[in-house]
Amino acid sequence: LFVLPGLVTPAAINHEDYPADEGDQTSSNDNLIFDDYRGKGCVDDSGFVYKLGERFFPGHSNCPCVCTEDGPVCDQPECPKIHPKCTKVEHNGCCPECKEVKNFCEYHGKNYKILEEFKPSPCEWCRCEPSNEVHCVVADCAVPECVNPVYEPEQCCPVCKNGPNCFAGTTIIPAGIEVKVDDCNICHCHNGDWWKPAQCSKRECQGKQAL
Repeated sequence: LFVLPGLVTPAAINHEDYPADEGDQTSSNDNLIFDDYRGKGCVDDSGFVYKLGERFFPGHSNCPCVCTEDGPVCDQPECPKIHPKCTKVEHNGCCPECKEVKNFCEYHGKNYKILEEFKPSPCEWCRCEPSNEVHCVVADCAVPECVNPVYEPEQCCPVCKNGPNCFAGTTIIPAGIEVKVDDCNICHCHNGDWWKPAQCSKRECQGKQAL
């Protein structure tokens, strides 16, 4: 019998002499065993392999890392603080970034521009400060010099439409003059003390003469 050189029967192959790559091996349940790069390289989020010593970004929002035998060693920078009025934060890099800062004030459900002045009520004057806070001043009205002040529309403080006055009993009399309130009494308001009852003096009563 002649044996052709290089012809080897399947029985002659020793599988122990030709171990398969780890990626080609299958487990007992026929699942693939993926390559293990520990100690040999590093893998990013997209599956790209980096060599030992290479600098890379594991993902789009991660800090840069260096591939080592123990795995990625990543930078841990001290990121700047986000502005407390930031309304839009972007996480597309190593550190979060503020893309939009609140540039208005909100007061009673309404928005106002920075340095804008407004009157939410007749007695309030407000301004939107650069700090995004609203600063208001409330008018300090003087005490009206009458007992029957009125409030006009869009006017903060009450006004005495008929001038200063006071009460003489239940009758309102103007200040500055003496007023005969009945047949027996003449009254006048206290100077500057409009809230006090009028000061009255009795005169000789002028009763009706009999016919």
